[in-house]
Amino acid sequence: MKVFCAIGILLLSFGAASSWQQPPPQPQPDPFAGQLFPPDLIMQHQQALNLSDDQKNFLKSELIKLQTRLTEVQWELQGEVEKLSALMKQDQVDEAQALAQLDKVLSLEREIKRAHIGLLIRLKNKLTSEQQARLRDIAAKMPGR
Repeated sequence: MKVFCAIGILLLSFGAASSWQQPPPQPQPDPFAGQLFPPDLIMQHQQALNLSDDQKNFLKSELIKLQTRLTEVQWELQGEVEKLSALMKQDQVDEAQALAQLDKVLSLEREIKRAHIGLLIRLKNKLTSEQQARLRDIAAKMPGR
């Protein structure tokens, strides 16, 4: 009987511990789906979109600028992540210092995301309404997009 009680208490304690855990977050639908177009999609279908030379040159120029900036930011981000990792490895983590370092990491991640979205907006603005509609049709027919 004591064994059954012990097992029951053990099972109850596992149940209580698991109730503290948050369920895994559900993937959210892409709020920009069909509204913004990845550069590779535009490049792969430049003839179907009848891109002008001006549009092609704009796309190339914007991609080069983004790649240059992101290379710099990614180097900086990696350095800041290493610093954060070193702080977390300590037996006693200075919470204020760790959170300040986390803010640096998150700020750089935000800069990267902002740069990507900014590029997508500039590319969309360079396309005509007809080209955008054509891209939506192309994307809708592609598996996995």
